Amino acid sequence: MFEKGQSGNSKGRPKGIVDKRHAMRALLTPHAPALVDKAVELALAGDATALRLCLDRLMPVLKATSHSQLTALSGSFSERGEAVFYEMVGGGVDLSDGAGLISSLSQLAKIHEHTELEQRLSELEKQVAQ
Repeated sequence: MFEKGQSGNSKGRPKGIVDKRHAMRALLTPHAPALVDKAVELALAGDATALRLCLDRLMPVLKATSHSQLTALSGSFSERGEAVFYEMVGGGVDLSDGAGLISSLSQLAKIHEHTELEQRLSELEKQVAQ
């Protein structure tokens, strides 16, 4: 077990090291207006890469929006998962939303399992100490 406040990787990145991306950004920042102008100029001249860069900044890729309706889930974790699955199959829940819900249920089940194990271990330790 690791000590609180100690890294598990003693040869890891030392504290205080500046991220190279921040250093590069600091170097580019004074030139930002000129760089943007050049990218736009290249895009207008037909440079496909510059055009894509400009368009990606103007119109980021749309993320799926959901209009799924799912009532409160009840029962065991497996029953809840099945309810979400059948709603996905039936078209009542978007596939991406359903996958997210099932993933969340899985993580919640792990948290509950961990909590239960901690409680059981604590009770066993109390019994052994008596």
